Amino acid sequence: MRQAVIFASAIALLGASQAFAQTVGVRPADTVIVEPEQRQVIKQYIVKEKVAPVRVPQRVVIGDTLPADVELRSVPSTWGPKLTKYRYIYSGNHVYLVEPSDRKVIEEIE
Repeated sequence: MRQAVIFASAIALLGASQAFAQTVGVRPADTVIVEPEQRQVIKQYIVKEKVAPVRVPQRVVIGDTLPADVELRSVPSTWGPKLTKYRYIYSGNHVYLVEPSDRKVIEEIE
């Protein structure tokens, strides 16, 4: 019986971790899901538009607040309607989505 409980618990945790891996964000209000197709559109936009990278004094990490002197760019409508409320930066060959109200990094697109 005990083995059955342990097995059921392991299955439940595995399922929960898979669901968590599909959503990314700092806190529930900031959760954003960027589908693989959208990621490809974003990468192609960066190359096609020759977006210049910005210098950030420290390593950019999800959850960190960007300094006020780092310029945030508007997300183009081609990235999808659910992303246009955010801003972004391009740094170190990565695109980072940023919540403009508090300048927190909420997603990294490699």
